[in-house]
Amino acid sequence: MYDMFFAFSFSFLIFFLFFGIGIIGTLFWLWMLIDCATKEPSEGNDKLIWVIVIIFANLLGAIIYFFVRRPKRIQEYGR
Repeated sequence: MYDMFFAFSFSFLIFFLFFGIGIIGTLFWLWMLIDCATKEPSEGNDKLIWVIVIIFANLLGAIIYFFVRRPKRIQEYGR
């Protein structure tokens, strides 16, 4: 009886943990895509290349943009 309850609650927890990570990852990806498309300066092809990187590399591209390009852009342009 307790084994079934434990197995059900564990699988329920794992399902919502992965579901939550997926939702949070998608929202972060969307936030970085919108941030890049609206705030990245249009000098050269930087904006286009970063949008393509974020779209095709998905969460990894968004994380790279967040830690590599975004702080540099904020420091240079203040937004």
